[in-house]
Amino acid sequence: MNRSIPLVLAVALFMEQMDSTVIATALPAIAADVNTSPISLKLALTAYLVSLAIFIPISGWMADRFGARRIFAIAIGVFLAGSIACAVSGSLIEFVAARFLQGMGGAMMTPVGRLVLLRSTEKSQLVSAMAWLTIPALVGPMVGPPVGGFLTTFLSWHWIFLINIPIGLAGIVFAIKILPDDGIRVRDKVDWTGFLLSGTATSGIVFGLSVISLPVLPPVWGLAITGIGILSLIAYLRHARAHPKPLLDPKIFRNRTFSLSLLGSSLFRVGSGAVPFLLPLMLQLGFGMSPFQSGMITFISAAGAILMKFAIKRILSLGGFRFTLLVAAAGSALSIAVNGFFTPATPITLILLILFVSGLVRSMFFTAVNALTFSEISPEEAAQASSITSASQQVSIAIGVALAGGIVEVVTRLNGGVLGLNAFHTAFFAVAALTSVAILPFLVLPPDAGDAVSGRALGRAGPRAASPVRS
Repeated sequence: MNRSIPLVLAVALFMEQMDSTVIATALPAIAADVNTSPISLKLALTAYLVSLAIFIPISGWMADRFGARRIFAIAIGVFLAGSIACAVSGSLIEFVAARFLQGMGGAMMTPVGRLVLLRSTEKSQLVSAMAWLTIPALVGPMVGPPVGGFLTTFLSWHWIFLINIPIGLAGIVFAIKILPDDGIRVRDKVDWTGFLLSGTATSGIVFGLSVISLPVLPPVWGLAITGIGILSLIAYLRHARAHPKPLLDPKIFRNRTFSLSLLGSSLFRVGSGAVPFLLPLMLQLGFGMSPFQSGMITFISAAGAILMKFAIKRILSLGGFRFTLLVAAAGSALSIAVNGFFTPATPITLILLILFVSGLVRSMFFTAVNALTFSEISPEEAAQASSITSASQQVSIAIGVALAGGIVEVVTRLNGGVLGLNAFHTAFFAVAALTSVAILPFLVLPPDAGDAVSGRALGRAGPRAASPVRS
């Protein structure tokens, strides 16, 4: 396996992951500087995710039409432009707009990068390739909180966006020099009606849920926007069934392994996506820690995630995808719930230990489910599968952030406007319960699903059971 390709692609994931964890750590400081509240500032997080949800569906078509390598490099450039815009923002509106621009770049980076990986990796090497793709990216969450906390505490939050510049420039250079050029694959016109409907559906649902929990507009506005998103989704499904080449083809869901994997991972991300938003806020606003102190605690989960990457292939070869995902989902839900018992009196060593274990099981889940999702996808379906998977992932994370912020806001109102620890504890319990629901799709997953990819089939039936298939 050519490790240079996933390592280059990981530059994009590194920037995105570090950027999200840095912002979560610096939310209180940014909110104070732009004259808003930390809870209201989650609109900026949602704006980024909404942008991802709108533009991810078209990423597969653009990669096939103009070449994946070219689109990947351009996407990094757009993300850098958004980072600079974030650094010079002076109001909530400017910051939200800059994050939306960042999302336009991020919408192309991850799905197109995954597409390059799928097309250059044999099925039998998919688990290893996914692990190598994710290991450097996990350095982002590890260095993000302490670096972001240090810059915010001792310098200024503006610098947390400027550090993307050298990373992004290096990513553009290496992408042009190292990534394979797959050229122009299709000349079909883009499904603009599908793009409009899918964008309205995803952005309406995500933004509507966020507005419900924000003190900016009455809740009825959020309900109305969410309703528009749901209606647009129904309209898109009808359109896709009639269109000869829809932007996102629902026929791919006939693949049972793909469907169950996508459903399970989406439910899981609703819970896990809320944790990076909740935990830094609880440590700073509930425990009275500085951004730097908060970052030095939350980074430990990324260390556990990195360690798991070196063991996941062996775990999958022994237990298979179904058993591994059931254990990882249950363990992750439990570790999230434990966060709801943290208080300023909880020993720091105990918090670090729990967060480290949380990183282990979360990494186990993500690597396994990412490989399983694409284990039975043909080369012709790769672009569609990558776009659909990326879109569902970001929508799930956005829902998790909106839900967590909404719970914190509701409990705060019930407390007479006082933001207390019980608001964060309630939110952790709720998202943990949602994460546990991710177990259900994997209960009906065939025990031998993905065995040819995990290597389990090789151990049971000999070399023929795991013969490589080009993806």
